[in-house]
Amino acid sequence: MNQQHQIMGYDRAITMFSPDGRLLQVEYAKKTVKQGSTAIGIKYNEGVILLADKRVLDPLIVPSGIEKISEVDDHIIIAASGIISDARVLVERVRVKSQQHKITYNTNIDVVSVVKEIADLKQLTTQSGGYRPFGVSLLIAGYDIEPKLYETDPTGIYFEYKASVIGEGEEKARPILHKEYKDNMSFEEAVKLGIKALKEVLGDKFSSERIDISYVDKEKKSKFLTEEEKQKYL
Repeated sequence: MNQQHQIMGYDRAITMFSPDGRLLQVEYAKKTVKQGSTAIGIKYNEGVILLADKRVLDPLIVPSGIEKISEVDDHIIIAASGIISDARVLVERVRVKSQQHKITYNTNIDVVSVVKEIADLKQLTTQSGGYRPFGVSLLIAGYDIEPKLYETDPTGIYFEYKASVIGEGEEKARPILHKEYKDNMSFEEAVKLGIKALKEVLGDKFSSERIDISYVDKEKKSKFLTEEEKQKYL
């Protein structure tokens, strides 16, 4: 980061652009995501899977009590990297929106509406005084007419992906996804690819207890893999 910009105070206010057109507080928020635990999303022929590193740092912590993948509705799940408390606020907001949509229209909310709700709130905090940006990126997986996978970052930008990764392991995992992802993968192939990428990131620290794997498919009912099911793919 340019030391002169810091001295001149361009990183002290979220609404202040630096002379070269950057919002430094937003860039700091993106660096926070880079320090977060790794999460991977992969589309396959009948759905989308999310894999997340729970990053258990204390042996006294109960791994099952760490939630890095959250359910918004039966057909939408979210994995987060960065400040997880920020993610919790966003997830709770879209859970309410999803239920309001279901009560009003008697149908499931579409995935992109959830994505836009999150992205709009993230963007609002980049242009309003008194706020700080959300220090979290999200992978949003769902199934409406077809499987969908989106990524949002602290700026409020969102893109649809076939496969994506967020968090500290992005630089190691993304080349594997680029090289080995293929259209119309089976569920088994997608799980194995995600595990392979996480193993590359975690190395000797990899274990089945450390990762969560969840998926949503054409049945529009999200499911978590049990410990026994995860062992089959290791």
